[in-house]
Order: sequence, then structure tokens, then C-alpha cells
Amino acid sequence: MEKPEAKPEAPAYEVALRPVHDSDLPVFFRQMNDPESARVAAFTSPRTVDWELFEGHWNSIRSSSAVTRTVLVDGDVIGSAAVYGEPGEREVTYWIDRSFWGRGIATAALRALIAEVPERPLYARTAADNAGSLRVLQKCGFAVTARESGYAHARGAEIPEYVLRLD
Repeated sequence: MEKPEAKPEAPAYEVALRPVHDSDLPVFFRQMNDPESARVAAFTSPRTVDWELFEGHWNSIRSSSAVTRTVLVDGDVIGSAAVYGEPGEREVTYWIDRSFWGRGIATAALRALIAEVPERPLYARTAADNAGSLRVLQKCGFAVTARESGYAHARGAEIPEYVLRLD
């Protein structure tokens, strides 16, 4: 009797967060201007398509009370994660290079970020049709609390979105 073939193990990645460096911004700019990534994320900003606006936006975020982190995989910059907003209304956001989707990296990065920021509640939003992002947020303990609609710049239309909360 033959033994069943063993499933190959998923590759292990070392996911780490560190403060955002100036040298990370061109990587973030390239990632956020990937058309497929922007379409899936939906809620992008017009500031992401113009370098000067993008750089100014990031400099403003980094000088605010936001917690901004660069996501590293095996030492390489593959995205960003942040907590921003007023106390009691703070929201998480993250962006992972599309070539790394579906590998558990966004979940690991978001878990590390929310462990670093102990205040609760934290909120998140995702396009209702972005199953991957919804799954990441739920794995990290966020629960859907509302369904709203918002203007999705990357799609040029109002679309349904979920609002999630982590207590």
C-alpha cells in the first residue's frame, strides 16, 4: 500500500514591522499604482497617482499621531500598515504588494500592528467584494458592524463596504 503523497508545506516567511523610512516611499508609490491592486482595494486616494501629493501625504501622516509601519518579508519592503485617526475612532489600514497576496503575510503584519497599538476599539473598512481583506481582518479579530457605501476612487463609483470593529 502506497503512502499518500505529503502536501508541501507553505513557505515560511519572516514578517516584521519597522518605522517607515524615506526610502520606502517610492516602493509604496509603485505598489499603490498597480492597477489591479488599486481596483481590489477600491478606496484609494487621488494623492496616490501624483508623486508630490503622495510624498506630502506620507510626510503629513508620519508627523501626526498615526502609527505607521513598513511591512518587511525576509528583510524586503513589501507594504505598509498604519493606525490613524482620533482616539476612540482610530482605524487600521494596510497595503501589501500583490505578488505576496494569499500567503498569510497581511494577517501576520496586521496582528503585529494591533499588538503594538493596545488602544481599543480599532476600526477598519473594506470593499464588500474584497474577500481577501475581509478574511484578514476577521482573522485578526475584527467583526463586521455595519454595511455602508462610499466613493471608491479606484473604481470611479460608489460601492458597498463593510465597517469592522476590534474591541
